[in-house]
Amino acid sequence: MKKRLFWWTSLGVAALLATIGATWILSLPPAPDVGAAPAIAQKEADAMLAALKPPKRQRPLVAILGLNDATETTDYLMPYGILRRADVADVVALATEPGPVTLYPAFKVVPDMTVADFDARHPDGADYVIVPAMSRDDDPAVLQWLRTQADKGAMIVGVCAGAKIVGEAGLLDGKQATTHWYYLDELRRKHPATRYVADRRMVVDRGVATTTGISASMPMALTLIEAIAGRSKAEAVARDLGLSHWDASHRSDAFSFSQPFVLTIIGNMLAFWNREQLGIDLRPGADEVSLALVADAWSRTYRSRAVTFARSDDALETRSRIRIIPDKVAISWSAEHLLPAIGSQRPAQALDQALQEIAARYGDPTADLVAMQLEYRRQGSPVRTATDRARLRW
Repeated sequence: MKKRLFWWTSLGVAALLATIGATWILSLPPAPDVGAAPAIAQKEADAMLAALKPPKRQRPLVAILGLNDATETTDYLMPYGILRRADVADVVALATEPGPVTLYPAFKVVPDMTVADFDARHPDGADYVIVPAMSRDDDPAVLQWLRTQADKGAMIVGVCAGAKIVGEAGLLDGKQATTHWYYLDELRRKHPATRYVADRRMVVDRGVATTTGISASMPMALTLIEAIAGRSKAEAVARDLGLSHWDASHRSDAFSFSQPFVLTIIGNMLAFWNREQLGIDLRPGADEVSLALVADAWSRTYRSRAVTFARSDDALETRSRIRIIPDKVAISWSAEHLLPAIGSQRPAQALDQALQEIAARYGDPTADLVAMQLEYRRQGSPVRTATDRARLRW
């Protein structure tokens, strides 16, 4: 009798949860279908560049902060790679403690130094501190170090969900800001004194800059280069990245929970027996920005995870001399599960190609799912002109 009651109760609870879940999914809107982002007035663009000027040095010092446990892959590697190739600043990749930094959802890297080493070498602090998304927002060492750097006059740049960490440090109170669409409600709830700005890829307010989703690292880095070294230099770096246009324009209502987004996640998670491990042949000199974007994209499908392999377990230097520790030691990888070689492929094209290949392998809904997580409008979205397309995406 008790056993029968247990099973009937369990079935009832399962049915109730399924009903609640189905009701929630049905309440979600369909996939957003929006046009081009609003243009940014020249006066506003000029004000942003003026606010981002180097606060201390003619050749500024940029510190990219990482939590050893887990730091977002693209948030950490994209600013590093773009700013290093521009050669307009001294850029260092930091860790909170000795040892490698585990990146999420892919890679493990060897940082240049710890925050303690940095403080010993640069007691007057950095010009810019870039804060990626991390595995937790309330690490005491991270928060205290950010407050100290801000007190020393550094511009604090919260990339993507890194804005939440900047908020936890108390640096967003009374200021305008943005963040990844998924974390916006959380930022507003925890930091009600922060004033959210819609339809902007980047927001700068009194010594703090914040950005929208993961892909915003690219226009943010280019804007920073322009503030440091001028438009011509930024345009040259943009061409190297494969971009013809970038600015702070954004269409916030293009990114939100929707029925296709949630249903694709559920469907892909239910296919857990068919989850794939896809290999990236890690070679010296590879473009770390392209590597980050491709690995990030393939690891967000809920069907696959990208891993690096090399002939030995030694860390390999990328184009901009950050060292990546391979996930596996192997001479080769099965052709069916080998991702195309990256080499020196331009980052903008690398991401578009990865999304096209994801669509071919798993279908358009999964490619759209990945692009939504990256807060990126992938090729094929309905837009009117080439300029509109560039604004919508980057």
